[in-house]
Amino acid sequence: MTTFEERTTVHAFRDDALGEYDAVGLADAIRRGEVGAAEAARDAAERVRAVEARLHAVQVHAETPARTTGGGGAFAGVPTFVKDNTDHAGLPTGHGSAAFTPRAARRDAPFTRQFLSTGVTVLGKTRLPEFGFSPTTEYEGAEPVRNPWNTDYSAGGSSGGSAALVAAGAVPIAHANDGGGSIRIPAACCGLVGLKPTRGRVVANDQSRQLPLDLVSDGVVSRSVRDTAAFLAAAERYRRNPKLPPVGLVEGPAERRLRIGFLPDSPSGVTSDTATRAAVMETVARLERLGHVVEPVEFAIDPRFTDDFLTYWGMLSFLIGATGRTLGPGFDRRRMDGLSRGLREEYLRNWHRTPGVLRRLKRTKEAYAAGFRGLDLVLSPVLAHTTPRIGHLSPAVPYTTLIERILAYVAFTPVDNVVGTPSISLPAEATEDGLPVGVMFAGRPGSERTLLEVAFELEADRPFRRIQDV
Repeated sequence: MTTFEERTTVHAFRDDALGEYDAVGLADAIRRGEVGAAEAARDAAERVRAVEARLHAVQVHAETPARTTGGGGAFAGVPTFVKDNTDHAGLPTGHGSAAFTPRAARRDAPFTRQFLSTGVTVLGKTRLPEFGFSPTTEYEGAEPVRNPWNTDYSAGGSSGGSAALVAAGAVPIAHANDGGGSIRIPAACCGLVGLKPTRGRVVANDQSRQLPLDLVSDGVVSRSVRDTAAFLAAAERYRRNPKLPPVGLVEGPAERRLRIGFLPDSPSGVTSDTATRAAVMETVARLERLGHVVEPVEFAIDPRFTDDFLTYWGMLSFLIGATGRTLGPGFDRRRMDGLSRGLREEYLRNWHRTPGVLRRLKRTKEAYAAGFRGLDLVLSPVLAHTTPRIGHLSPAVPYTTLIERILAYVAFTPVDNVVGTPSISLPAEATEDGLPVGVMFAGRPGSERTLLEVAFELEADRPFRRIQDV
């Protein structure tokens, strides 16, 4: 077994145009003329090359970095990547799957246009597990995406490629999306900030908006709270949903003290491990020291929630298997990986439950709202246990074992996807061997401003660990 002293840590921080800037800092330097956008893109590409052989985070490199014309936007000139389940004109979209041959997208997806409006320079696309179904970015026949804090461990999923590049310092910010935890899980694994916005806060995802229950929200992973806040403000300038309260640019903590509930174990009955529970309780102590009122909370979520979410998840795999020919030539559902096939087969056994499943999942918002009564936010773990080693959640693991492991790991994040509420993963403690542990704050619909204000306060109280200091 690899000890802490022997572990492999990978980062790309160096004395170049990117330095130790976050995205806001780099954009400011470009705006002031201290750094050129072309220079930043070149140095970021060199950083990516320096770590890619060990992280395996990139699906495709852009032959020519793609940037918006005009030079405007909050992140003008900042190099980044788009996750490979979202179309970017001229680049193939592979969805992490070996079941088909991807073809170059003819146009940008609606969210890609919103992301590009921030002024970023796109260097390519990042890897994800097949169709984003897994909480780790691993494959049956290819190298996994590895965690830069320790390459023996998972980078999380499904936005694992994006999280690995940002945590390693290859780029300061990257696109991610979340249909069951896929922004927050890799953020927790890699020591990043990961905000899943309220449903409808950003432009709807192409695939999920046609489904009976839209689980997916797009966003970013970043190393600083201000980068996530700047992204959300810039996205809102491109398109603001009039049904939600505006967020605006959040630039620091608020004076208002909050009433925050905390939930160390999952409403579904999954118990958190020792290191995860310790991270939550340490965060409780910090919040109380900062003047917030923190109290235990319970959520009376339907006991069938986990089985219902699993059935819906299986329905998604079934639909992809049935319509996969639209993704690219030669689609063969028999080449889908073990997790995708297992989910599909499970759905075929339970398809008759679909109407009841949808009805109960949609009713989850009532129990969720009741649990929030009198509270501003709820604090919980992101995941029920700390980051697993590569292989523990591999799609090559027999399905019945694999799904038991996944459900014992991903026990907190899916509720916010079903209800449509915002939540944020923040770096908190570290395990004894130095791996990041995240905590999660969830809010009412439209409460991103409050989430960001608390995140700023915790970051200022104790700055997040930096991989370059390890």
